[in-house]
Amino acid sequence: MFRRLQRYAAGITVAALAAAFSATGARAQEPNPVAQALTLSEAVNVALQGNPAIQRVGAGRDGAEARLREARAGRWPIVSASERLTNGNNPVYVFGTLLEQGRFGVDDFALDALNAPEPVTNFRSSLDATVPVFDQFRSRTRTEQARLGLESADAERVVVEQRLRFEVLRAYFAVLVAEAGKGVVDEAVKSAEADSVRLRDMFDSGLVVASDMMAVDVQLAEYRQQQIQTEGDIAIAYATLATALGAPAQSTLRLTSAMPDREFTVGAIDELTADALATRPDYLQRKLELRSRDEAVRGAKGEYLPRVDAFASVGASADKLVNGSGDYAVGVSVTFNLFDAGRSARVDQARAAREIADAELRELTDAIRLDVVRAYREFLAARGRLTVAASAISQAEETLRIVRDRHETGLTTITEVLRAQTALLRARMNLVNARYLHSVGYGHVLLATGRLTDVTGFTR
Repeated sequence: MFRRLQRYAAGITVAALAAAFSATGARAQEPNPVAQALTLSEAVNVALQGNPAIQRVGAGRDGAEARLREARAGRWPIVSASERLTNGNNPVYVFGTLLEQGRFGVDDFALDALNAPEPVTNFRSSLDATVPVFDQFRSRTRTEQARLGLESADAERVVVEQRLRFEVLRAYFAVLVAEAGKGVVDEAVKSAEADSVRLRDMFDSGLVVASDMMAVDVQLAEYRQQQIQTEGDIAIAYATLATALGAPAQSTLRLTSAMPDREFTVGAIDELTADALATRPDYLQRKLELRSRDEAVRGAKGEYLPRVDAFASVGASADKLVNGSGDYAVGVSVTFNLFDAGRSARVDQARAAREIADAELRELTDAIRLDVVRAYREFLAARGRLTVAASAISQAEETLRIVRDRHETGLTTITEVLRAQTALLRARMNLVNARYLHSVGYGHVLLATGRLTDVTGFTR
């Protein structure tokens, strides 16, 4: 049973249980929060404060918010200022420059002045603005996709928080069940030691044979081996929980919450499935992705429409920086893309991506239904095992009492006593394991339905 718990603990993903505290020198000087006594809720809060996965999704949201601002900026005018210095004697350049500077005179019509003019210097200062009136739905598409991306980033944070909450819960209870298991084995060792002393006295009195005494010693040795194993299991469970909290694996932890000794209840399978499809954040992400693909298709189709831009320009040309002649221009441009060989291909790509997103949504729907069924059935099985394990304890204890009495009166063999002791140990270990699986199974149901938003209900 403890090897199974060890696999549970080792199976906790590194990504979900990465460090919850920064390794910087400033943080290293602060008191280590995990050195204090931790309830289950406090352990979860510690893990949620500085976990790299939380930091990752936080940075992802910042990026999504920046992309939304960038997309909205596409609707604003683009304003640029420039200063240009030119010197040349090209006849066309000289003729036009003199006109720009307002210095063209009658003498400039002379053939020599037109054909072989003197070099002219021009300082051109300009302020230009372009306003997209209709950009083929590009700004609208980018803005809507960025807004959906921001909502998806928020949903991603909820996904990571719920998964991390479940993994911390599982690691926390793994420590409790390992300690409870050690208590069971310790009690079995004490009982076996008492039997060994009792059988040795009976052997000295000639009431039992040497083989009976040796059989008891063999079982005692087996229990002591299990005792050693449980000590290792406890150490591994604590190290796993420390890692979950972002502390060194060798950290000293003290847990104040106890293993829940209560019965959890869940709704019907149909209700759970409906809740999952309504609240699971990863399902919401897929729906947002599908809507984003719809926007991409609309944007690709917009390339068949004309583009309309308004523009304005204000400038001044002079042979010196301090003087010159000003001018301006305003207008509207309409651009028709008459031929673009890749345009239809881009529309087809957007449609294909939309179909992929739709298929992925349907796949996730089926996976969620299966996940809910699996979590629900595992929880019911764990609850049934808990009921059976609890009732088996008293029966195993009574059986051991009867067999011991029969052995003392010589009505049965030591083998039956050892068998009854082993059955009692197994029954107690089964109860410990059943409580663990029942609590973790309930957490899995909440995770599968997207409702693992709090862990206080586990320890009330």
